[in-house]
Amino acid sequence: MNRSSASALSAICSSFILATFFIACGVFAAAFALPFGEWTRVSPTPILSPQGDGFESAGIFNPTVVKKDGEFVMLYRAQDRNGTSSLGYATSKDGVHFTKRATPVMTAEAPYEKGGGVEDPRLQKFGDNYYLTYTGYNNVDGTGPRQKDAQLCLATSKDLIHWDRKGVILPAYQGTWNTNWTKSGAIVPEKINGKYWMYYLGDARGPNPQMGLASSDDLLHWTDALDHPVLGNRTGKFDARVVEPGPAPVFTANGIFLIYNGAGEDGIYATGWALFDKNDPTKVIARADAPIFSPTLEWEKVGQVPNVIFVEGMVREANRWLFYYGGADKYIGVASAPALRAVK
Repeated sequence: MNRSSASALSAICSSFILATFFIACGVFAAAFALPFGEWTRVSPTPILSPQGDGFESAGIFNPTVVKKDGEFVMLYRAQDRNGTSSLGYATSKDGVHFTKRATPVMTAEAPYEKGGGVEDPRLQKFGDNYYLTYTGYNNVDGTGPRQKDAQLCLATSKDLIHWDRKGVILPAYQGTWNTNWTKSGAIVPEKINGKYWMYYLGDARGPNPQMGLASSDDLLHWTDALDHPVLGNRTGKFDARVVEPGPAPVFTANGIFLIYNGAGEDGIYATGWALFDKNDPTKVIARADAPIFSPTLEWEKVGQVPNVIFVEGMVREANRWLFYYGGADKYIGVASAPALRAVK
């Protein structure tokens, strides 16, 4: 692992527990203990895999999970052999063994979903409503290069099955710095300074995809909060090429804690984390210097896209955390870690 000078970044403790982390920019530093211990795979094999000739025949991956009425409810990206994605639904009593619904709960219907479908769900709940962010992918007659558009979209539901589309919330090609595609919205669970906040993936035409930040007064209409990425790429590190939000963030005593997915110059997708100020979500307090989880098993390395662990689900259950991830854009796995700190 490459290490910067002491004034730039300290090393992450190998146990990932009770370590002291320093900000990459070197402006200030903060001691921070992760809210969980070391990750371990709950199962050496996928907990869900593609099957049949229908909507999930090519891949079943990138899941988001919440607890509802004592059950674990999972929405996942399912892909057929034509490359069209829809959202599948599964439930579990223990968070590991899931029973799938026979049909998807969301399929390509809107013009901005034409051909490519609906991808990569993430969930957040406010009041009685679940807010689903997802990528609408039009690969038929989009306005972008090769007529392909990927745009961050929103839908709402009270039961996680019937969804009311709210449309594209961050259009492609219209951002301040994110002048290409938009994806991967991770909504902060509480208002800060009277606004809702969302971390997302912005895809500028020049630099590699990086993490942006948007704000909203009503959860339906979103605008860029900055004219630059809130969390950028780092040359030579595991997130040199891609910095993409994972599950919805949580509040800790130290700030807003966000799991993210990074891809390095070698194309390997691995798991990182970032801590933002709880009173100022634009302000980075600390950040992983090395991944906390990486592809090692065969099914995480071989699939539709090789060498990918992509975390989109995160649930606290008693004294442990469960992390749900896509493996090689084909399978779903789950890892666990002991809970060490309280969160909201």
